[in-house]
Amino acid sequence: MADDPTLAELQARCAAFSSERDWERFHSPRNLAMALSVEAGELLELFLWCADEGPQPLHPDRAPKVADEAADVLMCLLNFCERTGIDLAAALDDKLRRAALKYPVERVRGRALKYHEYDDYDPEAAD
Repeated sequence: MADDPTLAELQARCAAFSSERDWERFHSPRNLAMALSVEAGELLELFLWCADEGPQPLHPDRAPKVADEAADVLMCLLNFCERTGIDLAAALDDKLRRAALKYPVERVRGRALKYHEYDDYDPEAAD
């Protein structure tokens, strides 16, 4: 969609939202990292006591809250990146590039091991 905002635009909107309310004084990296953890925990809580097998169906009363909690997580992350000077899009791009080297498709497809747990792991090639 052409109207979809970029990460940078969303980050600027979050910063403006906080600034208008004079909340940036509370937005130290430490506080934002803790808030991110709390919001991620609130998202996880919505899946608490769901069935362990198969898809994880939410209790119907919880389903509408998932998007709100996911948005809270993103807002905290964007505020954290704003405060710490992290270009999140560039950081993700770099992380995906490095992860592709650690986890080549032909070696890891359908397997959920850490990169160093594969039989053919080469520590010099992974760095």
